[in-house]
Amino acid sequence: MKLWVVLCLALLWVELQNGVCQQVKRRKDVGENRIRPGGKRVKARPTKPKDVGGKGQSLLTQVLDKGRFLRLGPSTTLTPGRNMELRCKGNSIGWSYPAYLDTFNDSRLSINPSDKYSQLILTSPSAADTGPYSCWVIVCDGTECERDHDRTYVSYIYFTDKDNLFVPSAIHFEIVYLRPDRPAVVPCRVTDPQAKVSLHREVPPEEIPANGTQVTYDPTKGFVLPSPSPEHQGVFYCKAVTKGTPQISTKYQLLYVEVPSGPPFVSLEASPESVGGGDNVNVTCTVLGEPEVDVSFTWSYPGQGRRPVHTQTSWRLVNRGMSHTTRISQSVLTVEDMETIDFGNYICKVKNRNGETIVATNIISK
Repeated sequence: MKLWVVLCLALLWVELQNGVCQQVKRRKDVGENRIRPGGKRVKARPTKPKDVGGKGQSLLTQVLDKGRFLRLGPSTTLTPGRNMELRCKGNSIGWSYPAYLDTFNDSRLSINPSDKYSQLILTSPSAADTGPYSCWVIVCDGTECERDHDRTYVSYIYFTDKDNLFVPSAIHFEIVYLRPDRPAVVPCRVTDPQAKVSLHREVPPEEIPANGTQVTYDPTKGFVLPSPSPEHQGVFYCKAVTKGTPQISTKYQLLYVEVPSGPPFVSLEASPESVGGGDNVNVTCTVLGEPEVDVSFTWSYPGQGRRPVHTQTSWRLVNRGMSHTTRISQSVLTVEDMETIDFGNYICKVKNRNGETIVATNIISK
């Protein structure tokens, strides 16, 4: 009996030892330390996923110090005063940047193309340089070239300046035109995307809340009025606050526009209507149009090239109807000491960005 018990205990001990050995073996199979041929012990490294470059991956990068590069996202915040260098991969690249850098032919901006990339450098950037910077690949088919919209990359760059929370403007009192058929923007853009910005009417003094429907706020644009109405007219300003003292923006005069878009609406009038030899006459060409749309005048008259005339062009904004704003542009042609050659048709041709209109009047001898 005792022998049988001893035999059972011995068999149980063997089974336990086999289980422990197998467990240790499995641990070594999956352990961190592996032995390569040659006896060197190395650590197994986890497998890294491969970088996949798709169409949505930006080729627009900022060059940092010591040859490092930063791929730019939809928005970037930089420090004013430090030179900025951007690169865009490709041997044929187009660029865009805040428009005023072109308007003033700013020598701080330079673009240098090469075989592998194009380089944009802006020296001593300031808060005024805040805005969208973008590049795109230009593809050509023979002599015809066009922008590749699938390879266009943009980053809105903020040059954050605690002394200039609003992007500086050369205009201290701007006019914003309101139309019922399109959104209007009060363009108080900020240099710090974290700034808290509010819109205020000057008279009567009140804050206009950005409720997401009638008024919305975008730090890259300003306050947007999706459906402007005459009630939105008046003088407004914006207020920005971060950690310091609140700052006030430029003032904005919001005017409601009556005249719809289209070719110029023109009238022509001679004063006096009938003249005799030796008299003076004024021919006035008048245009009613959109407040911010420029027009150009061209005259044709009987003594053209042979008789001296004087022309004077001017424009002004007027309120018509229920506080609607219209631009009146005029060109006045004056003929002094009328002669026989001066009688006949006086033709005024007016152009704007939407088309042209031609009107005529006949001046006869009384």
